[in-house]
Amino acid sequence: MVNMKNILVTGGLGFIGSHIADYFVAQNVSNNIILVDNYARSLFFNEISKRQIQNNLTLLQKHNNIKFYEKDIKDINFLKKLFQKFDFDLIFHTAGQTAVSYSIDNPYIDYQNNFFASINLLETIRKSKSNPKLIYFSSNKVFGDNVNNLKMLEKETRYEFQDPEFKGIPESFPVDHCQHSPYGISKLCSDLYIQEYGYTFELDFIIFRMSCIYGPQQLAVEAQGWINHLILNAIKDKTINIYGNGKQVRDILYISDLISIIKSLTHKNVKNKVYCIGGGYKNTISILELIELLENLLKKKIQYNFHKWRIADQKIYISDIKKASKELDWSPKISPKEGVIMLINYYRTQGYTL
Repeated sequence: MVNMKNILVTGGLGFIGSHIADYFVAQNVSNNIILVDNYARSLFFNEISKRQIQNNLTLLQKHNNIKFYEKDIKDINFLKKLFQKFDFDLIFHTAGQTAVSYSIDNPYIDYQNNFFASINLLETIRKSKSNPKLIYFSSNKVFGDNVNNLKMLEKETRYEFQDPEFKGIPESFPVDHCQHSPYGISKLCSDLYIQEYGYTFELDFIIFRMSCIYGPQQLAVEAQGWINHLILNAIKDKTINIYGNGKQVRDILYISDLISIIKSLTHKNVKNKVYCIGGGYKNTISILELIELLENLLKKKIQYNFHKWRIADQKIYISDIKKASKELDWSPKISPKEGVIMLINYYRTQGYTL
C-alpha cells in the first residue's frame, strides 16, 4: 500500500466510517486520518444517544494519527478551512441520513444531509489544491421500484427471480421512471453528481451501490440496519415488526468483507467506476429465513407481527457483484449464517444474556 499523507472520512463515527478509520489506523500508512461527524444519527433516531456514537470515537482516539472534528459538512466554510489545512489523498464519503422511512417523514432534512452535503464536498474538492480519490457509499435504493418490475416467484419463505440465470442487479440496471423514496432520490442525485464531476472536472471517484451491510458497532434501529436490529431484538425477547410478508430478500455483506474491498481498492489503479456491492446471489436471506435461523441458534421462539408494506420497498434485491469481483479481485468470504453467529457472539461480549 502506498503511503498517504491524509485520509478524510465523513460520517467517521458511523458504522462504516469507523470501520474504515480503524482499518487505516492498523495499516499505519497515513500521517493523519481525519474524521468528521456531527452526531446527526442521535438527532434522527430517538433510540440512539450521542454517548453511544462517542464509543466509536473513544476506541479510535487511542491512536495518535486520528483527528476528530465535530462538524457538519453542510457547512461549506468549515470544509474550505479543512481543505486549506490538509491535502487529502483519499476521501471516504459515508455521512448522510440512512433511513427510507425517515426520508418520507422529513424529505427536506434528507435532501440537506445527503444531496446538499455531497454537493458541498464536491465543490470544495473542485476548488481546492487537493486531488483525492473520492469513494462514495451509495445505495441499492438508486434503482428504486424498477427492481419490482422483474418477474419473480413467491416461495414459502422468500421471493426469487423467475429467471434462474439472473444472478442480480448490475450497474447498468435502469434508475428512472420509478418510485425511489426521497432517500433513494437523494442518494441517486449524489451518485450522479459525483459521476458528473468526474467527467466534467476530472474528479477521481469510485461509487459503491451497496446492499445490506451488517456487523459489530452498528447502532441499528427498526428503520435502518435490519440484520443487527432483528438479532438484537431476538436476544432481548422483543417482538419484531415485519413490514410486508417477510419474504423480502437481500444479499447481505459482513463489514469485514466490505473492508476487504477497501484494501483491494488501495492496491489497484481503478478510477471513475461504479460498483454494485453486496453479498451477491450466494449470500441472500429473507426476513422470515433470518428469524428461523435465529430461533435455531438462540434455541427459542421469536415473536413477530406483520404490518403493511413500506413505501418503495424492493421485494427482492440482489447485487450482481461480477464487475467488482473481477476488477477488484474480491469476493465475500463470510456466509449469512457465519455472519449471524459472529454477530451473536459480539453481542454476548457486550453483556447481553443469550
